[in-house]
Amino acid sequence: MNIIGQIGGESENQEDKNEAEQAEQERLEALREAEERRKEKHRKMEEEREKMRQDIRDKYGIKKKEEKEAEMNQAIAASSLNRRKKTPAELAAEQEAEEQDDFTKLKNTLETQVNELKTTIEGKCVLQ
Repeated sequence: MNIIGQIGGESENQEDKNEAEQAEQERLEALREAEERRKEKHRKMEEEREKMRQDIRDKYGIKKKEEKEAEMNQAIAASSLNRRKKTPAELAAEQEAEEQDDFTKLKNTLETQVNELKTTIEGKCVLQ
C-alpha cells in the first residue's frame, strides 16, 4: 500500500482535491441561489401584505402610523409651551457648525503664527 500511495497517490490526491473544491463551490452557489429565492419570496409576500394593509386603511379611512406620528408632533408643537425636540439631523448640523467654527479658529491661529514666522525669518535673512 505504501508503495502504491507514494507512486500514484499524488495525482489522485490532486484530482480528489479539485473535485472537492468544485463540489464545495457548487454547494456554496446553490446556497446563495436558495437564499436569493427565499429573499425574493419574502419580499413579494411583504409587498402583498402591505397592499392588503393599504386596502384596509383606505376602506376604513385609517392613516399610517408614520402619518399619525407626524401630525401628532405638529399638533403638540403648536399647542405646547415646551420647546420642540430637535431631530438627529438638526443635532448633527449644529454639531458640524460647531466643529467648523473650531476648525476656522484653529486655521486662523495657524495662519497668524505662520505669518509671524515669515516676518521674523525675512527680518533675519538678507539677500545679497
